[in-house]
Amino acid sequence: MNDIFMTTEDQRAIIDTVRRFVEQEVRPQAAALDANPDPEQSFSWEIVEKANELGIRTMTLSEKWGGLGTGALTTAMVIEELGKGDIGVSVIFAQTLKIAQMMEKALNEAQQARVLPKFVDNPRGMLAIGITEPDNASNYFLAHPGPFRTSAQRKQGGWVVNGMKHFISNGNRASFYLLFVQTEKGKPLAEGSTCFLLERDRPGFTIGRVHDKMGERLANNAELVFQDCFIPDENVVGEINGGFKVLAEFLPYSNAYAGATILGVAEALYAKAVDWGKTRIQGGKPLIEHDGIRAQIAEMRMLIDASRTYVHWACWLADNPQHGWDKTLGALPKAMASQTTWKIATWCMEIHGGHGYMKEFGVEKLVRDAAAFLHSDGVNRTLFLKAANFMFRD
Repeated sequence: MNDIFMTTEDQRAIIDTVRRFVEQEVRPQAAALDANPDPEQSFSWEIVEKANELGIRTMTLSEKWGGLGTGALTTAMVIEELGKGDIGVSVIFAQTLKIAQMMEKALNEAQQARVLPKFVDNPRGMLAIGITEPDNASNYFLAHPGPFRTSAQRKQGGWVVNGMKHFISNGNRASFYLLFVQTEKGKPLAEGSTCFLLERDRPGFTIGRVHDKMGERLANNAELVFQDCFIPDENVVGEINGGFKVLAEFLPYSNAYAGATILGVAEALYAKAVDWGKTRIQGGKPLIEHDGIRAQIAEMRMLIDASRTYVHWACWLADNPQHGWDKTLGALPKAMASQTTWKIATWCMEIHGGHGYMKEFGVEKLVRDAAAFLHSDGVNRTLFLKAANFMFRD
């Protein structure tokens, strides 16, 4: 489908490269990896390494660090293209791409020099961000969230961290993390938490269980466990107790990337609905020649195009905030895209009839995948409240 924001030959070349990668490396493996009963075995280092060979893994870094310097808009296009092949593959790279962007902006020069070359040179280098806890998830979007349970105590030369994060995308695969920890008691997490740079091999830091998910299985989500884990002062990102300033300043595009990921699933569902409509004969003619089905497919197209435009508008303004960045764009595009995708998933399954319920036709996997982002990157109802707070409290 055409996109008013895709205006450069460089963008088209990047998307064409990603599209070929999806067709050659992701689609042929996705169903088998998804069906693996062990969630850890659903992840593919082979896919990561193939993406690395094409420059996909590091593309958001500037040329100074060996990347392509892709902005939020181009990155969202890449993430959506990956999502057409598999949502989990899209997620593992969306996380890494956005955190790489964030690190280049938020880390000081010494931290960049220490971390970014190691990340770039490692063909399996992945990144993760540690925020969500069993007691703290989407509630940190609310006006008055409580403190993080994962906390750090001051010690000479650094901090001692104890606690646990869970549901962390790339949690068991990342080599570097941005970790958000409570550093001041009695303060809400938005005021009393600090962002730390965390290395995979730091003593006192271990990986807990890998969560067994309904869908999005090619991405691993895991627990991060901290038992007297010492993190030195040189790993503080930004200011002490200023962790959420780091998020607000350097991660305005996260929500839009999540929207792009789930739109890839919507595109895959739409393609299946069109193909099935053209080949399945009912009442003596293809389904797509029945007015109701044809109109429903047109509505799918409308919802996808509208959602994509919203996502791309948010990305464009994240790249060009001087033209009027709106804080609601950090909440609403993902909600719209995920609701669109869920509606299209149910319609696609209905169009396929009984075949849509059978695993061999591939719709069942996409329906499971479509459910993921009703909650991931913020529960939609909470995101609506977050946007409303921006609209009416500010």
